[in-house]
Amino acid sequence: MQPIHIVGAGLAGSEAAWQIARAGVPVVLHEMRPQVATFAHRTGDCAEMVCSNSFRSDDDQMNAVGQLHWEMRAAGGLVMAMADRHRLPAGGALAVDRDAFSAAVTEALRAEPLITFQPGEVTALPAEGTWIFATGPLTSPALGQAIRAETGAESLAFFDAIAPIVHAETIDMSICWRQSRYDKGDTPEERTAYINCPMTREDYEGFIDALLAAEKTEFHEGETAGYFDGCLPIEVMAERGRETLRHGPMKPVGLTNAHNPTEKPYAVVQLRRDNALGTLYNIVGFQTKMKYGAQVDVFRRIPGLQNASFARLGGIHRNSFLNSPTLIDDRLRLRARPNLRFAGQVTGVEGYVESAAMGLLAGRMAAAEALGRDLAPPPGTTSMGALVHHITGGADAKTFQPMNVNFGLYPPLDAMRGGRRGRKDRYPAYTARAKEDFTAWLAAQA
Repeated sequence: MQPIHIVGAGLAGSEAAWQIARAGVPVVLHEMRPQVATFAHRTGDCAEMVCSNSFRSDDDQMNAVGQLHWEMRAAGGLVMAMADRHRLPAGGALAVDRDAFSAAVTEALRAEPLITFQPGEVTALPAEGTWIFATGPLTSPALGQAIRAETGAESLAFFDAIAPIVHAETIDMSICWRQSRYDKGDTPEERTAYINCPMTREDYEGFIDALLAAEKTEFHEGETAGYFDGCLPIEVMAERGRETLRHGPMKPVGLTNAHNPTEKPYAVVQLRRDNALGTLYNIVGFQTKMKYGAQVDVFRRIPGLQNASFARLGGIHRNSFLNSPTLIDDRLRLRARPNLRFAGQVTGVEGYVESAAMGLLAGRMAAAEALGRDLAPPPGTTSMGALVHHITGGADAKTFQPMNVNFGLYPPLDAMRGGRRGRKDRYPAYTARAKEDFTAWLAAQA
């Protein structure tokens, strides 16, 4: 049996390789790192997470991304198995120790006898064989040019930003306190997973002034791309109105200052644990395009971070993705070249777990094809199926932008399944339907 080639060992490529090998089909996994570096990655390991360490909500009753977690676990996903093994306390979110997670994924893939690693950069679209391109938003310039030449159109792009990481020992806990919003979590550790920095109105106004005045990274001439609304730089949010941050990542709701319980903070900056040792914390929602020197000055204005030492400062980078509704079919194949599949963020899904889910589907579909079968995507009533439908025809190609999974992508419920009720009834009805339909989809492959 001829192997299936996968380009890119990020979350999507790693998951695709795992699914193919588990189906009994050989895989060649191509990864250019560490021989060819990117500005964001630090290692050559598989599934390296370069931004947040969170897969977001793990609630599979009231949240579409939690339901996506459930589907990936049900499908035997490697990414979710390793995320569960290396999870960190984060209230109702699924956060992981990034280094341990990546190392575990790499170890599992290297231990699989049907997976062969082939280092080096792939710079062209092969004419023969079955290939999955899971090169992510940091697709190399040479390969990006080859994709553009094949599709006859410029890939779309948006600018994405990453948040800074702080050394925990430099956070002033006489000012800050530990608490998850609304004390969410099943254990005391989870209910204290976040460090909170309180701000008075004067603190907040001074912070906004400094943020707006700070020196920012400017785009090069000719670069025209929008931002993804789920990952806006904080200074862009501030430019939309002085109160925007206070109603976004700095909202003070669901929190009580342990040092002064009777005084309500005007705004709160939250930090979430970034590794299992608890030595590193990232500033939640603080993606930025400020220059490095400006970041240190501005972030040290936050009460409790006045002496902060930064393990990594924030930054901004250009993410590329395909106009998938015009280029990709519902088997994730390039319409003009069906031997080529795409998976992950390059298809226009947004988020780590969404990217891994598209890798899972691409891997299963390619393996089924190699075994002489055709595998349709899961029903659109599921989180995976809703994402595939969105990127392969459900979205308007003229305004196509990256999308996280959400219940807005699900087809409406009928009256029998809570269609006309409030979200407290409607959301569990969505996820119950999704579980039933995804279970049936899996059973049909047995």
